[in-house]
Amino acid sequence: MDNIWRQRYAAGYQRQPWPVMGWGKRYRGGQREIWHSHEQGQLVYPSVGVVRVLTPVGAWTVTPVQGLWIASGVDHELHMIGAVHLQTLRIEPDAAPWLWQECRLIEVQPLLRELMLAMTAEPLEYAPDSNAALIAPLALRCLGNAPRLDHGRLPLPRDKRLLRVCEMLMQSPASDSTLEQLSSQVGASARTVARLFQAETGLTFGQWRRQLRLSEAVCQLSLGTPVSTVARDLGYANPNAFTAMFRKALGSPPQRYMRGL
Repeated sequence: MDNIWRQRYAAGYQRQPWPVMGWGKRYRGGQREIWHSHEQGQLVYPSVGVVRVLTPVGAWTVTPVQGLWIASGVDHELHMIGAVHLQTLRIEPDAAPWLWQECRLIEVQPLLRELMLAMTAEPLEYAPDSNAALIAPLALRCLGNAPRLDHGRLPLPRDKRLLRVCEMLMQSPASDSTLEQLSSQVGASARTVARLFQAETGLTFGQWRRQLRLSEAVCQLSLGTPVSTVARDLGYANPNAFTAMFRKALGSPPQRYMRGL
């Protein structure tokens, strides 16, 4: 909800019964949670499957070794890539002083994973002496100490010309169109578009396109698509070139990376 409508018409803030509450839900492949937001911050973690999270400022492809912190009030939509078991912690803004004010991809280490699974298995509203009440403070501590990951985000710009370039790339990830060709289609010089990429996304044109292809690759591989097919669909001359890009970005070749999820 846009801030002007939120301020004018939103209902009074309703606190949760507890500062930290957990949900677990199973989804079929292709299901979505359409655009919405929460007053609380939210940690989204797919213990099984891959989920793509869209926000007005960027998209994240989240795997079972990662979690996405969605800050309070941020509009978002979830797309399930294959069958997904989704675990969610919803946290009141004043539950911890360090709670992040922007979305953040984190590594979900084994202890945090087990705490989330245990908490989402408990009743939604729990007693002060319950397991969930004991788990919540430790889960918060693990979340605050979780390593930040930078490779999973595909940032979106605000400039209309650059946004159109990004849209063209997203519509055809395998396209080998040059920066000059794409810039001419939006009525800007290649130099201007290159400057805007760096200023608005923090990435160069080449880095942004590579991140787009990497996100698409993880989604396709999670559905069991062969590496050779993924490489061809994303515009790589051969599987070796695709594998080299994948290993450089994520530290492992595609098949080994997917086995670790």
